Parts: sequence; C-alpha cells; structure tokens
Amino acid sequence: MANDLKDVEIEKAQFVFSVYDWEGSGQMDAMDLGNALRALNLNPTIELIGKMGGTQKRGEKKIKFEEFLPIFSQVKKEKEQGCYEDFLECLKLYDKNEDGTMLLAELTHSLTALGERLDDVELDNVMKDCMDPEDDDGNIPYAPFLQRLCDHKP
Repeated sequence: MANDLKDVEIEKAQFVFSVYDWEGSGQMDAMDLGNALRALNLNPTIELIGKMGGTQKRGEKKIKFEEFLPIFSQVKKEKEQGCYEDFLECLKLYDKNEDGTMLLAELTHSLTALGERLDDVELDNVMKDCMDPEDDDGNIPYAPFLQRLCDHKP
C-alpha cells in the first residue's frame, strides 16, 4: 500500500517517525500518530486518526515504522483533509466588509460549535498562539490567523 510513495516522502516519513520514537525502540506511541501526520503536512481529522489506529491515551498502543508508512500513504490520499486555501475560502464567507477581517465572536463560535469542536482549553491555546488582537469593532484579520494555525508559508 505504501509503494505509491516517492523516496523523498519515505525519507521524510522516517525522519518524522524517528522524532516521535521517544524511546528509540523503533516504535512510536499511537497517541502521537496525528502529530506525526501533521508534521508531514497532512491535516487528518480526529476521526480519521482514530480509524488509522491513533489513540487518545499514551501507552495504549505502539506503532512500528512498517505500520506507519501505509497509514501515511492512506491519509495522504484522503480527500477530507482540507488545506489552507480551503479554510481561507470558508472564512471569507464571514468577511462581511470584504476587507480580510471577520468578527472574533463568529470565529470563536465556529471553532467551538462546528465540525470537530474545540473545547475551552483548546480554544484558549489556539487564541494565544495564533490570534492577532481584535480591532475596536471586534474584528480580526483571518488570513494571518489561518497561516499560523496551518503553519502555512504563503
């Protein structure tokens, strides 16, 4: 299943896997599966990570590189990931003034009420790490927020 990967992709996957092989045992904790895939510029949903063998608790399951490679290959093919440009188009729907800003309240509502919802702690972390201050009207520029969130370099 992983034979459709290019040599450079396999090398990147080996490097990322080695970063998450905390003990140097040739295995990574399945809890780190989502982070490893995101480090490979993928954006899997939490549901997909679970389907691929990811766990919610550390120590429940270990994954060997031979198991990780087909997971990487499969997730790479998934259409339900979304990318920076997709998310940018969605946020433009909230840009009432067509000036690259949206209400912070609408973004907060979207992050906590739609799709894979963030809890309060996750929302606080996102706001702290990615958010510019809101202006006097309660608007924030959404493209810089999204760039930081997706770690995208335009």
